[in-house]
Amino acid sequence: MPEFYDVIFERRDVRGEFTGKDVPEEVLLRILGAAHAAPSVGLSQPWDFIVVRDREIREAFAGHVQRERAVFAATLDAERAATFATIKVDGVRESTLSVVVTYDPARGAPAVLGRHSIADAGLYSVCLAIQNLWLAATAEDLGVGWVSFYREEFVSDLLGIPEGVRPVAWLCLGPVTHRERVPDLERKGWRGRVPLADLLHRDGWRGR
Repeated sequence: MPEFYDVIFERRDVRGEFTGKDVPEEVLLRILGAAHAAPSVGLSQPWDFIVVRDREIREAFAGHVQRERAVFAATLDAERAATFATIKVDGVRESTLSVVVTYDPARGAPAVLGRHSIADAGLYSVCLAIQNLWLAATAEDLGVGWVSFYREEFVSDLLGIPEGVRPVAWLCLGPVTHRERVPDLERKGWRGRVPLADLLHRDGWRGR
């Protein structure tokens, strides 16, 4: 049991530690198999996985990420902008490959069991698949970085994703030199971790 918790707490959002070394196909398939084993609302399995190795595609995406980084930086005050300037937001060029995870709300529709009152339940299912992928990669001693500086339309056009299917995560994946013990954003002073005790409520919202 300790090994399971070790994987959870060793998991990191990797940016600058990728080596670019190969990921064997059998390892990649094990990781994707773990993702595909995630629970899903109504057993809809609304995810697809796009493995991106092509250098030109990844370079085009990396350029888009940098443009979106600049858009975000322009919204910050001087102090926050200075902190943000020290933070790396992606490892698209450095990682071995990328995996784009998508959400298809039409999968299993119209009668998706369990989604009738919570429209986002399918999206939550995709996030569970992403977490499975991340933990499996960590168990395989690989790193994963979730890139969120992008516009969905750009990724859909770049990868030819069908209309109605959403790109939920662009994940960079590959061997790493190491995983930091403290998350990047905490080490760089962007935000600190909130203690569990501050977020724990019992039998209702605390203080209501």
